[in-house]
Formats: sequence, structure tokens, C-alpha cells
Amino acid sequence: MRRGLWRRIKDVALTDVAVLVKGLDHDTLEAMERVLVEADFGSAAFEITEELEAQLRRGSLKSEPAVRQWLERRIADYLPGRGEQRELELGDGTGPAVILVLGVNGVGKTTFIAKLAHRLAGRGRSVILAAADTYRAGASEQLREWATRLAVPCVTGTQGGDPAAVAFDAVEAAKARDIDVVLVDTAGRLHTHGDLMEELKKIARVVARRREGAPHESLLVLDGTVGQNAMQQGHAFADAVPVSGLVITKLDGTAKGGAVIRLRRELEIPIAFIGVGEGLDDLEVFDPERFTERLLAD
Repeated sequence: MRRGLWRRIKDVALTDVAVLVKGLDHDTLEAMERVLVEADFGSAAFEITEELEAQLRRGSLKSEPAVRQWLERRIADYLPGRGEQRELELGDGTGPAVILVLGVNGVGKTTFIAKLAHRLAGRGRSVILAAADTYRAGASEQLREWATRLAVPCVTGTQGGDPAAVAFDAVEAAKARDIDVVLVDTAGRLHTHGDLMEELKKIARVVARRREGAPHESLLVLDGTVGQNAMQQGHAFADAVPVSGLVITKLDGTAKGGAVIRLRRELEIPIAFIGVGEGLDDLEVFDPERFTERLLAD
């Protein structure tokens, strides 16, 4: 069983009680930094380690619980407070809310759409899926399979067809059937391809013409285990389409939990959801306090 973050910190930095009196030596500092870097904290790893060292040398932290509480507070400083948490924007109720789901292939985008559809349905919202990733072989079939499992309708197009047309048809179908939410699965080819970004802009323009205020949300799905690649993807998508929230997937352990801090800090986009497992219910509205407690659980 993989050791949690707090256990790894204790093993490298707090095995000698003298540390609580005289602080961290050079080797221990480097070991502590390495633990946080491996957990994908980025530059925050070095800041946290230096500040912890200063606290220990001042004698401000005299026990393991005190160190842990300080770490919880310091990590929480990198995350938004409860004031930034919000429910999804679902429009004014006069028509369907349109949510674009963005992200490269392989980050868990389609699975997230299924989880979100399941979550919305469980809260009494009717949902329709739009398979606007018309280029990837099997993308439409994958989304249709989820739609069948969830018992929700799904609009698809032809292989290689116009993704914006699929989004258009889905919005029209939602209006005709009085459906509450349209979830649009967009293409996920390499984020360095300029044509993909133009395609996303076109989808956003088309749904805006069919529904006032649309897209009401543009959620960017990022794999929390891929480090710098996730940063590059985040900047590329945010440059193309206004991103309203991040969805960070594959956080079913704490091995890369620092990615949440790093992504929130460097992209300056609110975190909407985190994926903590493969099940339909393994999607959580991001709660900074709960996340920090779990990250440093013993």
C-alpha cells in the first residue's frame, strides 16, 4: 500500500524529535522538498519547505500535530476559500443550460461527462449529451454507450462532420423536448493544433446564437497526474475559450495531490470538480478544506 503524503513527510523530516527543537538540516530539507515535488506541488514545494524550516527554527512548532496543522493551513492558502465555491451556472430557466466540456484525449473527459450527467439527473435535472468530437474514432459510440446506461438522449453527427452542427442540433433538441442541460463533448486532439482551437471557438459562437448566455459553463478537464503537460493544456485552452472551471481527474490517491495546488495557482481558474475514482458517484464538488484534510490524512 502506498504511503500517504503525511506519512512520507514524517518519514523524511520528523523521525528525529530533535528536528522539532533545532530545525531541518540540509539533507532533510532536500528530502522534504523531494517528497513535495514528487507529489507535484511545483514551486510551492520549495516555498512550503523553506517556511516550515523557519517555523521550526523559531520554535513555533513543537509537536507533530502542530506541524501537521501548520501544513494544512499553509496548503489551504494556495486554494480558493469557500467564497469561490459555487453551483454550476445553469442559465435563467427559460431554456437549456449549455455546458462545454474541453480537454485533450485521455484525460477522462467522456467519463467526466457521464459522471456529471449522473449527478445532474440525481438532482432532478434532465440532460442531453452532444457527441461533438466527430474526429476521434469511437468517440461518438463511447458517449452513446454512456447515454444508454444513463437513460439520457444523445445527439451524434457523421464521422468527420462539423462539430458545431452537432452542438447546434443538441441545443435545438433540448429546446424542443424541454430538457434542462446540454453537455457538449468536444474534440480532444493535441492542444497544439490551431484548428482544434478554432473549432472550439466556432462551437461557442454557434451555441451562443441558439441560446442566450451560452455556453453557460466551459469546463476544462485535466489529468492530475501529468504535471507540466496539464499546465500547457490549461493555458492553450484558456487562450481559445473562456474557461469557467477546472475538473481535475485521476485523484484517487495522494501521490499527485499537489497537482490541485499547482493547477489552481498557475492557471488562476477556479476548480469546479475533482474525480476521485472510476464510479459514477466518484465526482466531488471541490472543497478546499476537505481536500487538504484528505491530502494530509495519516
